[in-house]
Amino acid sequence: MSSSPSAPGLRPSTDAAPLSLCARAPHVPAERLVAEMVPPPRFDSVRFSTYIPDPNQPSQTDAVRVLEGFAAGLGGAHQAGGGKRGFLGFGRARAPKTPAGPRGVYLDGGYGVGKTHLLASLWHATPAEPALKAFGTFVELTNLVGALGFQQTVSTLSGHRLLCIDEFELDDPGDTVLVSTLLGRLVEAGVALAATSNTLPGKLGEGRFAAADFLREIQGLSAHFRPLRIDGEDYRHRGLPEAPAPFSDEQVTRAAHTTEGASLDGFPSLLDHLAKVHPSRYGALTDGVRAVCLTDVQPVPDQATALRLVVLADRLYDREVPVVASGLPFDMLFSEEMLNGGYRKKYFRAISRLTALARDGKSLVAVD
Repeated sequence: MSSSPSAPGLRPSTDAAPLSLCARAPHVPAERLVAEMVPPPRFDSVRFSTYIPDPNQPSQTDAVRVLEGFAAGLGGAHQAGGGKRGFLGFGRARAPKTPAGPRGVYLDGGYGVGKTHLLASLWHATPAEPALKAFGTFVELTNLVGALGFQQTVSTLSGHRLLCIDEFELDDPGDTVLVSTLLGRLVEAGVALAATSNTLPGKLGEGRFAAADFLREIQGLSAHFRPLRIDGEDYRHRGLPEAPAPFSDEQVTRAAHTTEGASLDGFPSLLDHLAKVHPSRYGALTDGVRAVCLTDVQPVPDQATALRLVVLADRLYDREVPVVASGLPFDMLFSEEMLNGGYRKKYFRAISRLTALARDGKSLVAVD
């Protein structure tokens, strides 16, 4: 038997006992939630120059051009109500009142077209100190409000030049009203907005709840953004080999014991544990974990469990944590009903990201 080389940055251990995500119940203070509103480790070094547009998709090149101009227009002193910044911040003179037009950009497209790469590149390119710009997922933003309270969140973010919101989704009426009100207050304070999603602003919430009952709030959200459509196929799988087939329980267990900082959990037990940990803590749940090893991967049993798994997949992907698993392949996690429902784009994103992480984890498994 020989062993494949370890994934970059990982070293084999001497059969140390692996960690367990199920044994963790992290506490995350509000200060950490604010301090961590920066692009995640996977996107530390991305820039517009490192984004490689698909030559067959001109919308990708157009998006880079617009976002570069947006970033350049966010220089200068922060002024409540927008100051002299014009539409998208391109410098047209205005009276110091809230602009009538959109105060931000909204990147719409399928999973895997590089929207988060572009959003993080915008954050890096904006000429402001890190403390004056914030980056977080939609879930992290709503969690921040839960931790700080609405007024304190408005106060904390109002001094920012830019707020970037990744994975913008509206899953319930309460979030719709909350975020609509929050972003309206921030726009009034002169904060520029940028967001990514798989759903056009006017279609947010569709298929999830009675969107027609909250049309005013949804339209209010849409008015803050200029949509930029980004077409293309999933770059995570473009021209790459297929994801590895699931390994045996023995191979997964051995990888967990021979990889420094790896965790080892049964997949059903992990799903049960996620129900006991608030999604805002899923990032902290993986602190110090260098690889996630899972046995007995099964289809998720219900929608609530599936949505929690989506958040965990996002946090693992952000932190570039390889995954080694036995059981069913990741493209069989979600039922046909789920994949055809209102959350289908979230589930496809999770499949895409877990597949990429499984490819990263292949080198941690001993080859017979």
